[in-house]
Amino acid sequence: MKARRLIASVLLLVVALACTDRTPTSVPAATAPDASLIGSLLGATGLLKCSNLPYASSTKTIGALGGTISAGPHTLVIPPGALLNPTTITMTAPTGLGVNAVKFQPEGLRFIAPAVLTMSYSNCSLLGKLLPKRIAYTDDNLNILSYLLSLDNLFSKNVTGKVNHFSDYVVAW
Repeated sequence: MKARRLIASVLLLVVALACTDRTPTSVPAATAPDASLIGSLLGATGLLKCSNLPYASSTKTIGALGGTISAGPHTLVIPPGALLNPTTITMTAPTGLGVNAVKFQPEGLRFIAPAVLTMSYSNCSLLGKLLPKRIAYTDDNLNILSYLLSLDNLFSKNVTGKVNHFSDYVVAW
């Protein structure tokens, strides 16, 4: 008899909890990790701190059939139809910045269909490898202007994003 009363009491409690309004009155805003809490492995800018890679540069002419160009561990794949005419493209992976960055020429080149940029972060801090990465579009002073829609692959230590135009891009968190 006591077991039935206990079960009935638990069921009443479950029903009462299910019927109460538990809608939060406010939702806290999502914020980026605070570099002061994490330490010096990450900068306050949101750019992922990395050891310097060797300077790398590559120049290739890519036309309507598309193609691939790489500089160091970073690769840009231009799909067929993204360019109407053969275009000489230079991809550079600069060194000495403390971040993984790529620069493209001719500056401002636009694609009809987006190209796919894959950037490595295998030389970056261990803590940074645990945070979700994305590719940031930056100005010459490494100020983030916007983020590309990006996919982070923790196993290959690469982040991939769609590029609509040429500029400067950096791995960010």
